[in-house]
Amino acid sequence: MINFNEAVNISNTHVLALVSELFHLEGYNIQLIPPHEGGRNVVYTCEQEGCESLILRVSFMPDRKREDYIAELEYVRYLFEHGASVSNVVSSKKGHLFEEITYDEHTFFICMFVKAKGKLLVENHYQYREGVPLTEYYYNSGKVLGKMHQLSKSYVPLHSRHHFLDKYNTEYIERLVPESYSLLRSKMVELLQAVKELGSSQETLGMIHFDYNDGNYSIDFDTGQITVYDFDNSCLGWYMFDLASLWINGVGWIQFEAEADKRKQFMDEYFQTALAGYTSETQVSDTMLEKLPLFIQVSLLENIVDHFEVMQREGEEPEEDDEVLLYLIKCLEEDIPYKGFFREIYSTEAPFEYEER
Repeated sequence: MINFNEAVNISNTHVLALVSELFHLEGYNIQLIPPHEGGRNVVYTCEQEGCESLILRVSFMPDRKREDYIAELEYVRYLFEHGASVSNVVSSKKGHLFEEITYDEHTFFICMFVKAKGKLLVENHYQYREGVPLTEYYYNSGKVLGKMHQLSKSYVPLHSRHHFLDKYNTEYIERLVPESYSLLRSKMVELLQAVKELGSSQETLGMIHFDYNDGNYSIDFDTGQITVYDFDNSCLGWYMFDLASLWINGVGWIQFEAEADKRKQFMDEYFQTALAGYTSETQVSDTMLEKLPLFIQVSLLENIVDHFEVMQREGEEPEEDDEVLLYLIKCLEEDIPYKGFFREIYSTEAPFEYEER
């Protein structure tokens, strides 16, 4: 298996040389987007004056097959064609949703998307639209998610993505998490069992984004419109998982408030506003909403798994001073709800980092 830096080098020297033959990119200026730690794709912006800006994604990890990419891209195309605010897939010259390039016995999966209008919140220094209350953003972030979930409820895929429990199960946890984390392992298995026992219906389970946060959508700061992308981790799962992500998205706005009661009051108000946006597009039962704390814990589980996966890929051992990972583990091992945001474990001086105090 090649690592990320090797994938970048091959993409720059070999893949890009073939891209214009596969997609309509003649005359475009193609620039690498700096990757984030643990990234699994090489991503480029494609710009040309007078033309729609595009995003080129080169996937190189061997853990996904062509059927996985077909299923992801079919879902994105379905969402776009049915009115969801997502970045559309751009077909290749041959009319395919993606193309494959093989170099040195390694396969690269190439796909193209329309670049979302606007920019990330972080690129705008977390400043929202001038003269407009932040509650508009909270509402819109819920509304866009609700629209996607409503469409998912009637989605009949030609190709299926994996089910959440296909990956997150006892066998995988025991293979990935070292034996020295025995309490963590047992808590993870217990949590997955609780989710499994929820059962499923068309109203509670379907295709979800699985990584819904302000790093995966852009905002048009002229209109407030949110456009979602990066469905790389999308899967069949409970809609409450994405709603838990929506809750977690809110903590950044109040994370430096010293008083836990004020943090709690803000989060209650924030989530009610986001939920009002969500329920303007689709319904969620009170019974499922009561499972929000459970799915916040499941979100932490996913985050911990991701940490261990990155370490495994990089051939690294867990670091005893990884305060972010230690914090997540502590919340899971000790059944601390709401990511510890209202408990003593949380510190405004080092948000979501754990130190012996």
